[in-house]
Amino acid sequence: MEIAQIVGLGLIATIFLLIIRQENPVMAVVLSLAFSAVIFLFLADKISTVVGVVTELSHQAEANYFFMGTVLKILGVAYLAEFGAAICRDAGEASVAKKVEFGAKIIIAVLALPIMIAILESLMEILPG
Repeated sequence: MEIAQIVGLGLIATIFLLIIRQENPVMAVVLSLAFSAVIFLFLADKISTVVGVVTELSHQAEANYFFMGTVLKILGVAYLAEFGAAICRDAGEASVAKKVEFGAKIIIAVLALPIMIAILESLMEILPG
């Protein structure tokens, strides 16, 4: 039922933000940051559980952890970028949010290169020359 708590906190934060933003926009940004930090801390143990399970499954399957680690890094970059961009948008800085998202896309492309190369090499070995 953690989602009910998250939604409840989100609704309470939204109501406070609507009230505060009219009088003190800077304080509204601070409240938004605080809410974001609370949600992130609330979910930190869930994130570590996912990483632990993926790591354990990769060891059990005797898979190359490099690829699983890369996928986890890509997911981390995507989530953090979305989180940061949302905070920028909340602060009224849509152009900064776009730059954060663009930076994340570039980082994801760089992180994905080894996986793409491995897939292409595998395809070249399978296909007749």
